[in-house]
Amino acid sequence: MSRRTAAEWASHAPAPEPLVDVLIGTVGRTGELAVTLAGLAAQDDPPFRVLVSDQSDTHPAATDPAVQAMFRVLEVQGRQPRLLRHRPRRGIAEHRDFLLRQATADAVLFLDDDVWLEPGALQRLHEALSTLACGFVGMAPQGLSYLDDRRPQEQQPFERWDGPVRPERIRRGEPGFERWTLHNAANLVHVAADQADAARGWVPYRIAWIGACVLYRRAALVECGGFGFWSDLPPAHAGEDVVAQWRVMERYGAAGLLPSGAVHLEAPTTIPNREVDAPDVVFAADRLAG
Repeated sequence: MSRRTAAEWASHAPAPEPLVDVLIGTVGRTGELAVTLAGLAAQDDPPFRVLVSDQSDTHPAATDPAVQAMFRVLEVQGRQPRLLRHRPRRGIAEHRDFLLRQATADAVLFLDDDVWLEPGALQRLHEALSTLACGFVGMAPQGLSYLDDRRPQEQQPFERWDGPVRPERIRRGEPGFERWTLHNAANLVHVAADQADAARGWVPYRIAWIGACVLYRRAALVECGGFGFWSDLPPAHAGEDVVAQWRVMERYGAAGLLPSGAVHLEAPTTIPNREVDAPDVVFAADRLAG
């Protein structure tokens, strides 16, 4: 186990080389960030490092007692946490680009600052990425307030990857796009209950895209351009993860994982202005260039 236990917290032994860099962008969410960090502190393996980039206008994360406490825990566990300030705000795509440029591990987990991971989730993600040899895998966060809200119609697009994960092209209105409904509410909790083998490990399935908890092969993401398209977008935008993922999926393929050990804290969004959808801008420009 790579996580140092309490008996080892005073040890000065060097931390193992991280196999995953966990990248978290945050703005104005100290309470949610502390919960997210607590979820990471419960992960045993693989060895990972935590990088948090804060864009808060006031009350930066570094001044919050709960965030400070969780950084201390991660430090003694050997997770080498770093808290960076990255200002001014130029949009979420630029923020993700900045975080990716700080990473050096072979795999990078983009984790939103309002997602709690159950123990063992990171190990399942890393094992799946290694086994499937695709561009990325992810766990779509579940809103547990919707646990009694069953939506069979939205779950219909569910389709397992029963063979090798293959590259796919996804675009709005084309085959595969309808899978986006799988990640609404608590749909995956209900789907997982119907998959007998989901409780024994992980089950890969076909996706349209995944938000908030995505583990990439860093080299694949960088090769496909990462989030370098940020300069083509106004600061107020959404959908940046869709652009990056569709590009990686076309070249390397990707999969969602059941069961999802990611829980959405259901906090208000920090991106209320969603009039500009990044895929519409970036792929329209690609069509014109072609």
